[in-house]
Amino acid sequence: MSLGSHIAELRRKHEHLSEKVETAQRSPGIDDLEVAALKKQKLRLKEEIERLTHA
Repeated sequence: MSLGSHIAELRRKHEHLSEKVETAQRSPGIDDLEVAALKKQKLRLKEEIERLTHA
């Protein structure tokens, strides 16, 4: 896998997590810990994308 396609895949995963977070936040009774875990995953992906694009 080339670096560009790897970064593109990470961006797709980040976007998917963004959608999951938004949906979870709109759902009544959603566990705050679940939302926090999704946000942490999203942040890790963002940091990895930044690291790879500025390497």
